[in-house]
Amino acid sequence: MQLDFQARELTIKLVYYGPALSGKTTNLQAIHRLLAPDGKGRLMTLETRDDRTLFFDLLPLSVATDSGPTCRIKLFTVPGQVIHNSTRRLVLQGADGVAFIADSQMNEVRANQASFKDLRKNLRENGIDPSNMPVVIQYNKRDLPNIRSDEEIARMASLGRERTYLATATHGNGVMETFLGLIEAAWANLEQQHSLEQRFGLRAEQVVNDLQHRFAKQAEVPRHG
Repeated sequence: MQLDFQARELTIKLVYYGPALSGKTTNLQAIHRLLAPDGKGRLMTLETRDDRTLFFDLLPLSVATDSGPTCRIKLFTVPGQVIHNSTRRLVLQGADGVAFIADSQMNEVRANQASFKDLRKNLRENGIDPSNMPVVIQYNKRDLPNIRSDEEIARMASLGRERTYLATATHGNGVMETFLGLIEAAWANLEQQHSLEQRFGLRAEQVVNDLQHRFAKQAEVPRHG
């Protein structure tokens, strides 16, 4: 979290993490598409030499409160390929919450496990206790064959502490729920550490309600062609 008293801005950093091609990029593209234009920043892309995404930076939200500072949310993705570990570790620095995007396909189980282990390792190398980092998990690509069943995912979710979501990011399904769940988890942690409501008059409900309104507002826009 960054607080600029002069500009009266509070900035929260959220990172989308996961194995290569799990749908991190697709999630951010869907968020950008599904949010109404007001308060939404430009989606920026850097690409690696193999034409895969290095990371995205998205400023989708600017919420002004009556008594507190403006709240901004920065979203990043990390490259999933093994060779870009140093970049993943760098992007994780200063993160307030992480959405782990897992691939639902059965043949990607080991890649998911390796990436989650990599996440915890990079958090520790950044001086962050993984147990103190708010994390939500999204099982993406639910429209594909040979995927882990809903029942299996529910069973695994019951054994962990992370909120778990099902998604088909290419269609926008589950994207908003994951995003809002990540904000709520990150905000609860920040509230516990920094007393945002008492000090600045900022509440998670303000941010979440504003986002829900912008998602709904964009959904009402008629499509032409």
